[in-house]
Amino acid sequence: MLLKEYCIDITRKAGEYPGLDMNMGRRVMCPEYSINQIDVKSFPEEERGKAFVLLWHIEKGGHLSATMKPYRQEFVYQCDFTPQVRTQLHTHDYIELAYIVEGRFHQRIMGKDICFKKGELCLIDKNCPHQDFLEEDESIILFIGLANEIFDEVMVRNIGEERILNFLQTSLMKQKDIQQYLHFKPKSQEDEALEPHLLQLVTELSTNDVAAAYICKGVIMRIMHHISSKYEFNLSNDERKKMKWLIFEEVTDYISVNYRQITVKDLADRFHFNEDYFNRLFKEKTGGTYLEYLQEVRLKQAYRLLRSTDISVEEVAEQVGYQNKGYFYKIFVEKYKMTPAKTRKL
Repeated sequence: MLLKEYCIDITRKAGEYPGLDMNMGRRVMCPEYSINQIDVKSFPEEERGKAFVLLWHIEKGGHLSATMKPYRQEFVYQCDFTPQVRTQLHTHDYIELAYIVEGRFHQRIMGKDICFKKGELCLIDKNCPHQDFLEEDESIILFIGLANEIFDEVMVRNIGEERILNFLQTSLMKQKDIQQYLHFKPKSQEDEALEPHLLQLVTELSTNDVAAAYICKGVIMRIMHHISSKYEFNLSNDERKKMKWLIFEEVTDYISVNYRQITVKDLADRFHFNEDYFNRLFKEKTGGTYLEYLQEVRLKQAYRLLRSTDISVEEVAEQVGYQNKGYFYKIFVEKYKMTPAKTRKL
């Protein structure tokens, strides 16, 4: 069965289910009620595998049928709407990936109106304000909600496109002030390889048994890998610079705490980039390599310890991460043009 046929089928299997929580209707589609308020949509508690799908089937004449998988109670939410109605401005506390199964779909993201066509995707970060437009023509939109926990080391490392890595890395940071989204367009107009993965994801989430959580994670990895290699997208220079600065600040903060015993492999494990990325990042931001930056941090700390404590030079060298006393003396003199002993006497 094709994805389009499956989406239509599950939104027509039954009418509106009795006893549906009224708050669920507002979650599925909340019309605009205020120009000053921003709703925050939270990840549904019912989900097992750190992912869920929300499906919209918009029919001609202004009718919406929608459902969510998984959910504790099977339902199809239905409502009529006035064409061009907007949803309430909102954000998510999760990452959202939207795929246009059929027709077109308009969103207003960070104040900018964008039209997504059939086969295109939009990846929206947490805390990024946006609105959805419901229009008169038929369209089918698949919204995939992705929790932070699903993007572990294995998942992220298998995404080959560096700009998507940058997006995900900044999205997963706890402290950030950047709002971002990515608009993906297929490089080939006849790309038919993605929809089978999306169909598998929807069916597994509909099943929602113990195995589904593991299967869905693998399917999402395939989806992210596919769009990273078969779709094109652009970031403005300003957006790219902001993202890299956030990553650089996060990495250097981590180094400032863990400089005594740290390797570039530790950084790769922590931040989910390959090791070469860090040298490129430090070259761009400091003009030197990662090791040169780390040495600078260690030597500055050694200078501070020599000036403010009475511990031996050997202990200073060891505390800042150098087991080889001779090597420590050599690089210290190269930087400060004096020995550690003379530094202490200043």
